[in-house]
Amino acid sequence: MLTVLVIIVLSYLVGSFPTSIIFGKIFRGIDIRNYGSGNAGGTNAFRVMGWKIGLSVMIIDVAKGLLATVLVSQIRIGPVSLAPVYLQIIAGFSAVIGHIWTIFAGFHGGKGVGTAAGMLIGLYPVAFVLVFIIFLLVLFTTRYVSLSSMTAASSLPFILLILDKLGRPYKPQLLVLSIFIALLIIFTHRSNIKRLLAGNENRVRFGGKKTA
Repeated sequence: MLTVLVIIVLSYLVGSFPTSIIFGKIFRGIDIRNYGSGNAGGTNAFRVMGWKIGLSVMIIDVAKGLLATVLVSQIRIGPVSLAPVYLQIIAGFSAVIGHIWTIFAGFHGGKGVGTAAGMLIGLYPVAFVLVFIIFLLVLFTTRYVSLSSMTAASSLPFILLILDKLGRPYKPQLLVLSIFIALLIIFTHRSNIKRLLAGNENRVRFGGKKTA
């Protein structure tokens, strides 16, 4: 029990590292939450502070989920009755929760996409590649990051089932996790859903071309 508690707390703290807020203050002297969408995530950092800082934020946010899933989950304090995959899931999910509700910024963080991606890399890299491809296809088709993120997250349970049919079985616990992650990502994007329905959601720019 102590092991699980330590893994949860440490993973949550790893996920809570407020990357975009720290980078905003260091490199631009701003609080990212006062600009753009007001979200302390990678997409807003990309939009407000440029692609170099935005990409750095995204990479670190992904690394938080990967670090918790692969390394923090290995901590052992006394006997542990849970299988390693459960500890990995607990660690990764705790990091995602930390990213969304960070203790270092009044429990207001990002939307969990990057950190969830890092968790998936640690749990099932092949599934991550396919999810990422779907994300890119939707992004380049619609130029909506929010829609791309929700579509990619929602596709994960189906990708797991398809991979299983193709002879690449997944651990059953991952299917349950994938459903929770999809619902969580949709929940964190509820304001984006409203803007999408209203037709005033921000689009990304490719090649410097001005977009709506």
